[in-house]
Amino acid sequence: MVLKEKVEKPKSYLKFIQICFLNKDVNINQMKYIILYVLLITINTVSFAQKKQKLFKDTLDNAFDISNYMYNLHGLLPIIAPITEPAVGFGASIATVYFIPKKPDSSKFQMPDIAALAGGLTENGTWFAGGAYLGFWNKDKIRYRGIFGYGDIKLKYYGKGSDYLNKNPLKFSLNSTFLLQQVMFRICNSRFMIGGKYIFTKTNIMLFDDSDIGWLNPQDIELKNSGIGIIAEYENYDNILSPNKGIRVNINYFQSLELLGGDLNFGRGTFFLHYYIPLFSKKIISAYRIESQIATGNNPFYMNPFIYARGIAAMRYQGDITALVETEQLFSIYKRWSIVGFAGTGITYNLKEMAYNSNKIWNFGGGFRYLIARKLGLKMGVDLAKSPDNWGIYIIFGTAWIK
Repeated sequence: MVLKEKVEKPKSYLKFIQICFLNKDVNINQMKYIILYVLLITINTVSFAQKKQKLFKDTLDNAFDISNYMYNLHGLLPIIAPITEPAVGFGASIATVYFIPKKPDSSKFQMPDIAALAGGLTENGTWFAGGAYLGFWNKDKIRYRGIFGYGDIKLKYYGKGSDYLNKNPLKFSLNSTFLLQQVMFRICNSRFMIGGKYIFTKTNIMLFDDSDIGWLNPQDIELKNSGIGIIAEYENYDNILSPNKGIRVNINYFQSLELLGGDLNFGRGTFFLHYYIPLFSKKIISAYRIESQIATGNNPFYMNPFIYARGIAAMRYQGDITALVETEQLFSIYKRWSIVGFAGTGITYNLKEMAYNSNKIWNFGGGFRYLIARKLGLKMGVDLAKSPDNWGIYIIFGTAWIK
């Protein structure tokens, strides 16, 4: 069923919320839960009537909907978001976010900037804390992103195809300080953007195993990285949050340099393409994902490219080159409700040993979606995923392929 209603232009931060979901840097993924969990923690204190219109109910079909709440976001916002990454276990993150509005402009909506402080903790003892600033300048022709944080991340290293490490992974704790400065520039008024970034990390590794680690480069134990990157992107989604149609292509390269104060020269190139095709009047949304990464130089073991997908633990499958293909099929079944199925496969390639990872890398699963914000076409739901080693449960808000 297609719902039709004359929708007024948003007078608050609707478009800002959409742009936030483009964030694809380290430690920002939790931002996708911002709207849902602000709602959950304030639902008992917010009035459900505003000018004779209920805040969390759609006037068209009387269904639960957060569009009106999103239209009126302003000021200081608390956030609670789940962490469901298999590599670190279940946990939660909390944050305080402050919106900084622009001066009114009757000709075009002006994106507010955002400042945030956040922290999180998981069941395996992993924790992190940090801050971020997102700037949308010159009528969204310039996008700035700055992040600073510290984390104590407990992980396992399975190697790049080693039979021993695959069966006896190295447990370690990564204590790291992280700094990102990134700027993107829109090319005229097109869908193309180009830009660059600077990343600094200072990392200390604590090993939890007494096993033979003769393969480990002693320099990886305490390492300082400093480098720059370039980014190019094209995107023409019909909806940034839950795309039904369109394509997004991104290619970027990062290089750590001793010249800039780093301890090693190494780099990583990344390419991804996400493509959405609506079928049968959007009753079916057929989506496809292709991603690949390549390492250059002498990468620290914990910074090798790895396969990342639902059900697959972070850093479980690493290599000098990685490639992943995945498809997701969404079927509308009743009004706001949909079911989704997905499956994918990936490979890793070790250039030094000239051998493919002997482990099969695949994932599959399914879940449901609910149209929680009709005026934005925004869906949320839950997915259950399976891989060769893990089951995983994921709360999805928007697209599952946020980068």
